[in-house]
Amino acid sequence: MSITFNKSFTQQESIPEAGIDAAVELMRTGRLHRYNSVGSELSAAALLEQEYATWQGRPYCLACTSGGYAMQIGLRAMGVQVGDAVLTNGYTLAPVPGAIVNVGANPVLVEIDENYHLDLVDLRAKAISSGARVLVLSLMRGHIPDMTALIQVCDELDLAVLEDCAHTMGGSWQGQRSGNFGVMAAFSLQTYKHMNTGEGGLLVCNDEQMMARAIMHSGSYMLYERHGAAPAPEVFEEVRYVSANMSGRMDNLRATLALAQLPELEGNCVRWNERYDLLFAKLSQVPGLYLPRRHKDEHYVGSSIQFMAKGIKTEQIPDFVRACAEQGVELKWFGEAEPRAFTSRYDSWRYLAPQYLPHTLSVLEKTLDMRVPLTFDLEDCALVADIIAEQCKRFVD
Repeated sequence: MSITFNKSFTQQESIPEAGIDAAVELMRTGRLHRYNSVGSELSAAALLEQEYATWQGRPYCLACTSGGYAMQIGLRAMGVQVGDAVLTNGYTLAPVPGAIVNVGANPVLVEIDENYHLDLVDLRAKAISSGARVLVLSLMRGHIPDMTALIQVCDELDLAVLEDCAHTMGGSWQGQRSGNFGVMAAFSLQTYKHMNTGEGGLLVCNDEQMMARAIMHSGSYMLYERHGAAPAPEVFEEVRYVSANMSGRMDNLRATLALAQLPELEGNCVRWNERYDLLFAKLSQVPGLYLPRRHKDEHYVGSSIQFMAKGIKTEQIPDFVRACAEQGVELKWFGEAEPRAFTSRYDSWRYLAPQYLPHTLSVLEKTLDMRVPLTFDLEDCALVADIIAEQCKRFVD
């Protein structure tokens, strides 16, 4: 095949014009700091907290600098202490164990299955052997497991769950939004996520004490009453004296950009899934490739797609990736021994205690990952799938 795909896999759609106009107006005022408000007005950051809490269906929401920061102050607010064991997925991205290490805790990695979900048998075994009381559930690349079964196991083990929903904003299980299952949930607004503010994060929960602590940790000083989805002021009476300021506030400029995108979020989720479903249908027919099947109760958001090159020898996968790249298709390989760009494998995080997850390694050594930006149309996705299929013919045994 001589056809080359010419669009960028990292080019995002532009910010809505209403957001650009609002951002320009904000910059003219100079009032970018979230607490630089006049009288009783809600700042953009406070308004985002209010509107996202309503959209998500949780009473409390905190806007902060990143999804990773949201996770680490969420863990602190949940009472995680230095030296505690905290469970998380063996397949995730570096900010997840990074958040656990940030609070002085020890990540204990749990095996995954071939559908990129936590292995509940290994979860149970690791929870018992480590004594962990918290699970950071990384919904890696938007794959939502059987949340009914997972939460049942966590309840049996007395495990509190913090959901990492960086890739599942807008997704759900049996009609319940991702992020509404655990004690707390963190979302990312980084450029390649479902709302794009460059960097940014949201933390949601139902527990007023935990959210009060998180707001204080975020760097609210004594301005917690200027939050849009916060507990009542009296809840802060005790925690304000014992919760350290770890400055990580979202500024009004990023909040303004997010506010303009929130009304478009559900429509964009539909558009992502149109692209994902086309790619899934075509790639599922390619000999040598395995794509995880989605459960009927999972409503996913297909902003990326993963597949396992089971029919290609592991040592030939780098050549396959290069061949696709020569025709303009950008794939990331999770089996690579050395970290590259955003992609890394758990055994490259050498700040963790050595851990061996044989099944996770066997899955990742064949796993390829591809972004599905909304700047692609359906014809683009069909062409991308055709290029991958054509190259597979060269490499599949």
